[in-house]
Amino acid sequence: METDQQVTVKILHHDIGQHIMMTFVYAKCSSTYIIELWDSLYYIAIDMELPWLVGGDFNVVLHENEKIGGLPVHPLEYEDFAPCINSCRPFDQDYKGSPYTWWNGRPNSECIFKRLDIIFVNLPFQNILPSIEVEHLIRTDSDHAPLLMTCGEHTTNFVKPFRFLNLWTKHATFMDVVTQNWNVDFIGDPFLIFKHKLKKVKAALSSGAEILLETFSNK
Repeated sequence: METDQQVTVKILHHDIGQHIMMTFVYAKCSSTYIIELWDSLYYIAIDMELPWLVGGDFNVVLHENEKIGGLPVHPLEYEDFAPCINSCRPFDQDYKGSPYTWWNGRPNSECIFKRLDIIFVNLPFQNILPSIEVEHLIRTDSDHAPLLMTCGEHTTNFVKPFRFLNLWTKHATFMDVVTQNWNVDFIGDPFLIFKHKLKKVKAALSSGAEILLETFSNK
């Protein structure tokens, strides 16, 4: 299935034995034509039961904060885009890299950045390939940044963020642990040395956190 602004294909993922629908978008600049794209996506979504990925250059921002420079974003630029996405029920994926994927190529005060390139997936897609990561790569010969998407059947392990607990300072061995790990010698840039020392102290405190908590919970 295809139109002037999108191509939709059905592929078989051999590793999981599952068919997946993929829609590749290249939207036109004209607001008149782009409405035709929203309509075509809506009609594709009506009967969509398979895992579905939609991605490409939508030529419009989804939110006001997805543009820097130039004139303020007018609601007419995105007021049809958001309802279309909501009605199709796909999810905008988190990403790594620059928040903007398009640059007008002009310097200084004339410079404009926008996030025009997006990847969406629906719930069935997330269910079969829950480990999804999108990265905005560096622009090279194009004014658009390429998007790299990786996904898998298993989610990545969640890394629990470090939290410093004030009660640690009341433990008899606290200063000994900090001093022992802070005084380890590193060679290199002073900033990197400081970073390595913080990392080593954090690791030591984290590894002993359960013991410390158990000690205070028994008091």
